[in-house]
Amino acid sequence: MHCPICDHEDTRVVDSRMGAEGSAIRRRRECDKCGFRFSTAEEIILLDLVVIKRDGQREAYDREKLVRGLKRALQKRPFTEASFRSLVHNIERDIQRLRTDEVTSEQLGSLVMQRLKTFDQVAYIRFASVYRQFEDAETFQRELEDLLKLSEEERKERMKKPRL
Repeated sequence: MHCPICDHEDTRVVDSRMGAEGSAIRRRRECDKCGFRFSTAEEIILLDLVVIKRDGQREAYDREKLVRGLKRALQKRPFTEASFRSLVHNIERDIQRLRTDEVTSEQLGSLVMQRLKTFDQVAYIRFASVYRQFEDAETFQRELEDLLKLSEEERKERMKKPRL
């Protein structure tokens, strides 16, 4: 790893710590030449995953596309950057659990909706309205009624978790 200050190619790891539910490692490094200390992060990346679109078109999985879609659904909603990273991580872990090289956009959308349903209900409805292509108010109302069928216990648990 090159030093970001002097561009020397030899840096050494001073400390390593586990992060993000065991799927990332944070390393503290020091440059052998100038002594500058900096941190790097190492995390699992989904590689060689192909998403099959509704029209049959295939494209490589793009984490940034997932992040953009989630941020659009969560626009003006209260959440921390750490909770957002955890949401993305959990969705990607769900994808990995499928143990496949190809995933349909429908499967991907369903995994996102499952996670959003417990993360933020407003974002869930926003995402569902685009993903499921709501055509009328009745479709929207049915989805909202399904969401409201969550048990009182689940709602209480969600209220206990801090979001800000």
